[in-house]
Amino acid sequence: MTPEPDDPEPDRAERIMRFIYTLRSRGVTDPRVLRAMEAIDRGAFVRGIFAERAYEDMPLPIACGQTISQPTVVALMSEALEVGDRDKVLEVGTGSGYQAAILSKLARRVYTVERHRRLVKEAREIFDKLGLSNITALAVDGSFGLPEQAPFDRILVTAAAEDPPGPLLQQLRIGGIMVLPVGQSDSVQNLIKVRRLESGFDYEELRPVRFVPLLEGMGQD
Repeated sequence: MTPEPDDPEPDRAERIMRFIYTLRSRGVTDPRVLRAMEAIDRGAFVRGIFAERAYEDMPLPIACGQTISQPTVVALMSEALEVGDRDKVLEVGTGSGYQAAILSKLARRVYTVERHRRLVKEAREIFDKLGLSNITALAVDGSFGLPEQAPFDRILVTAAAEDPPGPLLQQLRIGGIMVLPVGQSDSVQNLIKVRRLESGFDYEELRPVRFVPLLEGMGQD
């Protein structure tokens, strides 16, 4: 994590230590994911009055009525995705860009799509500032995936659908994994892991979560 200009080095080191300890204590064990979480400064993705809470394990509001997920959920979703360093990953729902930045430390190439153009513009600026050159961020309707770049080794969805969207399932390579929240309301959602097999799809329920809904169409901002 990058220190603030007036952030003494001992305080920065302690903050990183507490951050990683929290992730470990809440079930994150993959060393590659923990290194990625340590390398990417969540503070770069949180603006305004919530900036001082960037290192707390909680979701925070961002522009366009969206949220930046809590670090534990980001880490556990990344871990469940089982990303290899040669994988091509699709993320649906760029939001702040934080999850895509974590994935960029695990994968060969990350495509992230978002229905709000403002969020894509702001995320691109952060990716450029952090030197994350293996991320392509696009303003498109993510409910239809990104067929021109399919198939994908891994797909991660950061908004909840009632069922895994058919277009995304079809864009997943055989042997690939998709992780997404599924639920019919804001209060009842579960994180699902889908593995595409030669004979169909295998579904595994991971944990309760709460995400904004997956919406079709482009946003107005």
